[in-house]
Amino acid sequence: MDDKILHTLEYRKILNKLLQYTQTSMGQDRAEQLKPSGDFEGVKRLLQATDEGTTVDRLKGIPSFSGISDVGGALKRASIGGMLGTTELLSVGNTIGGARKVKRFIAAMYEDEKIEILFALSDLLSEQKSVEDAIRACIDENADVLDTASTELATIRRELKVGETRIREKLDSMIRSTSVAKMLQDQLVTIRGDRFVIPVKAEYRAHFGGIVHDQSGSGATLFIEPETIVAMNNKLRETRLREEREIEIILHRLTALVGDIAEEMKYDIDILGELDFIFAKARLAREMKASQPRMNDRGYLKLRKGRHPLISPEQVVPLDVELGNQYSSIIVTGPNTGGKTVTLKTIGLLSLMSMSGLFIPAEEGSQMCVFDAIYADIGDEQSIEQSLSTFSSHMTNIISILKRMTPKSLILLDEVGAGTDPAEGSALAIAILEHIHRIECRMVATTHYSELKAYAYERKGVINASMEFDVQSLSPTYRLLIGVPGRSNAFAIAERLGLPGAILDHARGEVNEEDMRVEHMIASLEENRLVAENERGRAEVLRRETEELRNKQQKEIEKLEGQRDKRLEKAEKDAAAILDKARKEAEEIISDLRRLALEEGASVKEHKLIEVRRRLSEAEPKQRKKETSRSAVKPPRKIQPGDDVSVYSLNQKGTVVELSGSNEAVVQLGIMKMKVRLDDLELLSTASKVSAAQPMLRATTVKRTRDENIRSELDLRGTNLEEAIMATDRFIDEAFLGNLGQISIIHGKGTGVLRSGIQEYLRKHRYIKSYRLGNYNEGGAGVTVAELQ
Repeated sequence: MDDKILHTLEYRKILNKLLQYTQTSMGQDRAEQLKPSGDFEGVKRLLQATDEGTTVDRLKGIPSFSGISDVGGALKRASIGGMLGTTELLSVGNTIGGARKVKRFIAAMYEDEKIEILFALSDLLSEQKSVEDAIRACIDENADVLDTASTELATIRRELKVGETRIREKLDSMIRSTSVAKMLQDQLVTIRGDRFVIPVKAEYRAHFGGIVHDQSGSGATLFIEPETIVAMNNKLRETRLREEREIEIILHRLTALVGDIAEEMKYDIDILGELDFIFAKARLAREMKASQPRMNDRGYLKLRKGRHPLISPEQVVPLDVELGNQYSSIIVTGPNTGGKTVTLKTIGLLSLMSMSGLFIPAEEGSQMCVFDAIYADIGDEQSIEQSLSTFSSHMTNIISILKRMTPKSLILLDEVGAGTDPAEGSALAIAILEHIHRIECRMVATTHYSELKAYAYERKGVINASMEFDVQSLSPTYRLLIGVPGRSNAFAIAERLGLPGAILDHARGEVNEEDMRVEHMIASLEENRLVAENERGRAEVLRRETEELRNKQQKEIEKLEGQRDKRLEKAEKDAAAILDKARKEAEEIISDLRRLALEEGASVKEHKLIEVRRRLSEAEPKQRKKETSRSAVKPPRKIQPGDDVSVYSLNQKGTVVELSGSNEAVVQLGIMKMKVRLDDLELLSTASKVSAAQPMLRATTVKRTRDENIRSELDLRGTNLEEAIMATDRFIDEAFLGNLGQISIIHGKGTGVLRSGIQEYLRKHRYIKSYRLGNYNEGGAGVTVAELQ
């Protein structure tokens, strides 16, 4: 992209804003070198990276790059065998640690969000924690070598402390001496050139031995090293030299470790710079309240509420514009100071930003195009040095554009043809615009010439536009109106300002009839547009109100459905509790019936049956669905003894034994008899249909829903025949009531007595349909398998 275009569209100012959000010098370098790209796939990837950065910023904030710096110079010196200083080594250690924190931050974020590009970059960062630990073990945060860096260094520094302490003690004893104190300027010990000295008055120099290392500015004080501590200072100096040599050894060792990872670290620095740059773009997007545009390479551009990023948000007027679909060129006409130039710069600058991977200050749904180049002729390019007029300067620039443009270029022309005779300028402008239009470039041009309004109206793919002007306030609104050519508004402004009517009439007479018709047509279009906008505004209000009502209704429906679901859920829980209670009561009643039958045989006492029936009735749920079959089905005749009936309250079948009074009957239910009200009975079959050979008191089938706890297998091994028959009888009753189709009785092989006795009992049992020995996989001759009625 031409640097002149970037300067014209103020692209550099956007980069300066971006620089403010970088945290490292590597990120700053990338921001300073950022330029628009014509690679469609590359631009999409840049925007995707920015989008991932905004996702991280929105959810967890930008990661800190604190401590990370460009240590490329140190790495290069370490790789060629040089020795790094403590500050450089500390920077390397901090950079390694900072890179590890950034990597972990992004990895943790990747578990929750799809940030493929950021994760792929951070995953390439090398782990050099061993080198970092080695550096931190030897160098503190102030870039000083620690005593613990080596055993030798620790020993040397202990010797230094002991030597310094002895020298200070020696000198302290001297300055406290009365004979020496009178010769001192101050009673203190100081250091000059790494040697301990005391301040002696100049007049006592001859009386005080030792070596003079310094004197005060006035010469009244000499800093003398007494002879008694010269040897001690010399030894201390030797110890300090040993310390320096040991520190060099430590630094060389650490430098060698850094040199071994220099190549990996250089790559890490590049990655960290790229990550910092991506997050800087994300923070810029947040600051500008920008959104990600959808990109295309087919020359289509659609801005929704696009704002110039360098104009204050309180002053900027959003721009709606579409280019490259129904029309490829827009001709903007109208007076000066209406915002035409700002419109051109907004379109151009937002295009450059999107092609650089930056979000644009516009609403979601905006679309931008990746152009191969953007060319602009905007502003006064007059050059005094080159003796070029405004017109010549514009022509020079336009000629350069015409030579380089392609069908995939975006052309922005401001006041095309201006600066010369209006007749020639308008003709030249039309010719230039027609040439660009034939090349099929995307173009936005501004002009004062009214002749271009007719050109835009007549050419397919070219549309008029204008900047709105409020005649009442005599000020522009800076709104771009697509499809409406601009008006000069000169007569309206003059009339509002008070120009006499006679002068205005004379002026109108000077305008030819065709121009007046055009002005009237534009005025009519403007009036219709205002009416349409008002209607659209009212329609929008109604739409919002309707939408609010619909949302409110939807919320009410959801609320009612929620209440209904809660009530249904409560009812289901209550019903389940009632059924569970009834089921338990029924189980107890059945157990009691079975126990009574075993204890008293067929002659169950009447009062006991009544008590059991009462308990069963009480266990029945109080709130249940009406049994339509009971009310709908009426007995065809009066119930007689021998009839097969169904007892509603017990949900069981039985046979009427006898009538008891006018409203009760004695019913045989299995092995028991009980009195039942006639209105609690349903006639199933009459006595005449019952076979004469069939016993009158034969127990009818009583079934219930199968209980998963009912056994299908009985083990009789170890019992005698009498016990086995009793157990088998109970087992068959349970299986029959449990609605089992088949049972297995394990009696073992043994002598065969138990098997024969059981099979003889099964042969006579009324609930047994057939029986057989078990198959090989069922236990063989040790098992009898019986099929129930």
